[in-house]
Amino acid sequence: MSDSAGGETLLFLTDEQLRQAIEAMFFAYRGFTADPDRILATMAYGRAHHRALHFIARVPGTTVNNLLEILGVTKQSLNRVLRTLVEDGLVESQVGRTDRRERHLYLTDAGAALEQRLSDAQRARMRAAFRQAGPQAVAGFRTVLEAMMDPEMRRRYHALREKGA
Repeated sequence: MSDSAGGETLLFLTDEQLRQAIEAMFFAYRGFTADPDRILATMAYGRAHHRALHFIARVPGTTVNNLLEILGVTKQSLNRVLRTLVEDGLVESQVGRTDRRERHLYLTDAGAALEQRLSDAQRARMRAAFRQAGPQAVAGFRTVLEAMMDPEMRRRYHALREKGA
């Protein structure tokens, strides 16, 4: 199927088909977060802790301000999450060398181990789904996800991919 033919048929999705896609995303997200949620629940942590660990692992030394922008949460809620992670020995906060007002975040060995465990659970689920769907579906899935991002988030996503590659 050519790109134009594929694009043409997608332009005529009914509201019902779109509703079903939205519902599929909700249920897929529940599955995607279920395994890490079970691990986090044993530690009295939630998804905000997981997201912070994930992005600190992806960009070691990231600043609190950068993490705020990526996560799109309030400073108060991020500070609560980071305080817990620091107190529990999972994250280390270092004063910036050039700007002492900045706080740079790093995972400790224990934090890296927890992040690895959480990510392993999600990678296993995604790997199985991607294998079942096949390479064309995987490429299409990524295209749809990127198309749903706001332009600024897409730019951040691409910058993160380039740093982590």
